[in-house]
Amino acid sequence: MAKLVKDITSRDEDFAQWYTDIIKKADLVDYSSVKGSMIVRPYGYAIWENIQSILDKEFKKLGHLNLQMPMFIPESLLNVEKEHVKGFAPEVAWVTHGGSELLEERMCVRPTSEVLFCDHFKKIIKSYRDLPLLYNQWCTIVRWEKTTRPFLRSREILWQEGHTMHETEREAREETKRMFKVYEDFQREFLALPVITGRKTEKEKFAGAEETYTIEAMMYDGVALQNGTSHYFGQGFAKAFGIEFLNRENKLVNPYQTSWGVTTRMIGAIIMTHSDDQGLVLPPKIAPTKVMLIPIGNDEEVTKTVLEIQEKLSRKEIASRIDTTDKTPGFKFAEAEVKGYPIRLEIGKRDLEAGKVTLVRRDTLEKVEVVIEKTVEKIENLLEEIQENLYNRALERRNSMLYNANTYEEFKMIVNNKPGFIKINWCGEMACENKIKEETGLKSRCIIEEEQPDGKCIVCGKPGKYKIYFGKQY
Repeated sequence: MAKLVKDITSRDEDFAQWYTDIIKKADLVDYSSVKGSMIVRPYGYAIWENIQSILDKEFKKLGHLNLQMPMFIPESLLNVEKEHVKGFAPEVAWVTHGGSELLEERMCVRPTSEVLFCDHFKKIIKSYRDLPLLYNQWCTIVRWEKTTRPFLRSREILWQEGHTMHETEREAREETKRMFKVYEDFQREFLALPVITGRKTEKEKFAGAEETYTIEAMMYDGVALQNGTSHYFGQGFAKAFGIEFLNRENKLVNPYQTSWGVTTRMIGAIIMTHSDDQGLVLPPKIAPTKVMLIPIGNDEEVTKTVLEIQEKLSRKEIASRIDTTDKTPGFKFAEAEVKGYPIRLEIGKRDLEAGKVTLVRRDTLEKVEVVIEKTVEKIENLLEEIQENLYNRALERRNSMLYNANTYEEFKMIVNNKPGFIKINWCGEMACENKIKEETGLKSRCIIEEEQPDGKCIVCGKPGKYKIYFGKQY
């Protein structure tokens, strides 16, 4: 029992090693023989399946249709939109041979699918009656990252990418913001992540986009994780690819485009926000197993009671499992903690005779005794309490690492002494953004559109144009 937890490095001692220990001990991933790529183990993949299921239902509710694009992109197609290819060139993996034959034109393994969608849109969009086109794809992409870490940065990434085409600029801008709000609500409600949202700077926006909106989650160590983006492309790709349609005035015009996506990086965010030195902690709404039922001993009446409880949980659509292994009770309890099940239920013969079970909350490790007849009702209430507590706990920690800097000296003092995000007045000039990165290592996180500047740019002293967050990133 002790060894399971003892082998997890303290997160305050070595956060990077702690993260590695968690994902291995909780059996979320394994390292593969393919350098830079991970094996997502069944438990880790079950979390992704829950994410996929919830988001997919939301996308379809809003009218989006799933499809599948090719994995390979001919070089000539990738080069159609120059800004786009320039942004991705350092991370592209190329295929040069088919079998033993040298290809006439090399192909990249898709790093993203904008050009594939545009090539398709050009063939199927003819009239305003064809619009809007609301498409989504669940797939893998390849980006040749130099430094990789499971879930956070991998060379092969599980993700979803939405691609839409619209008749008017207004509709496309509304779609960009609408899907951005879907991501924001999902991460707050289901992942219990108190994210910060805003617009990326010109320097940091997606290659080929006019505007990029970003979801920034702060991890336990104060470092940022970009947890989803939504892009407004305007007509840039449409013009580059020659996509035109007859509008309501019978004139040929270009449509307006959006793109938006999230990845398994969100699983990394869950781990680095909620977990502790005992192991993984999962928000109940995303946990594949919400209750782990642990019968103690081999008593038939205990087994019968556990099965009855599981049946009642099933009727309430509360996912549960029974640990029927021959491991010791102590080992089972420790394993349940390491794997982050929101609630574990313990019951033995003595408990049964007393008419009670013990429920253990994973977020606080608090033990609660409850009469058997009230077990399911208590579990329902506890799951809600745990979900809310995880969000509030993360929010409190995040807020404790948000700072305001009114001068560049104050900014650098915070950087040198405190982890977290720093809010400043900024003139909007890339030179000042670059100076901050070069001198402190911090990158712009997002422009806070709902806040107005209240002073001069802390770098150059010119009038402030934006309120903006800076922070270190994964």
